[in-house]
Amino acid sequence: MAAAGAGRLRRAASALLLPAPRLPARELSAPARLYHKKVVDHYENPRNVGSLDKTSKNVGTGLVGAPACGDVMKLQIQVDEKGKIVDAKFKTFGCGSAIASSSLATEWVKGKTVEEALTIKNTDIAKELCLPPVKLHCSMLAEDAIKAALADYKLKQEPKKGEAEKT
Repeated sequence: MAAAGAGRLRRAASALLLPAPRLPARELSAPARLYHKKVVDHYENPRNVGSLDKTSKNVGTGLVGAPACGDVMKLQIQVDEKGKIVDAKFKTFGCGSAIASSSLATEWVKGKTVEEALTIKNTDIAKELCLPPVKLHCSMLAEDAIKAALADYKLKQEPKKGEAEKT
């Protein structure tokens, strides 16, 4: 009887020690469980990641951050001679919502004029991505990054003091 009890105990212990069956990685993905599918799409397939030449006169760079959560966002725009944004790039260190907000912002500014890009609001970004209230700061960062990039571009268009005196 003791041998039968020891056998049952051994089987029970080995069942507890066996690794649990693995679910496919897609099902375990945190973004897939916690974020809306639009956020997951931009997080897993970010658009316009990269950098533009920040020294170029037709490139505006915006660098913003949220100390409370640690998100840092760099968004750059390239503007043609007619004032139309022809390219946009971003690099973001942050959560899925911050990355998605940056990605969406670069898509939205492309093809717009500088003035039209100023009309993009964080509420529009948040609504498009279905961000929950706790993640609204990510869309605010994206709006701030757009405004900072546009301000940098406009600053570069102003003649320098030395140049203004020569003409």
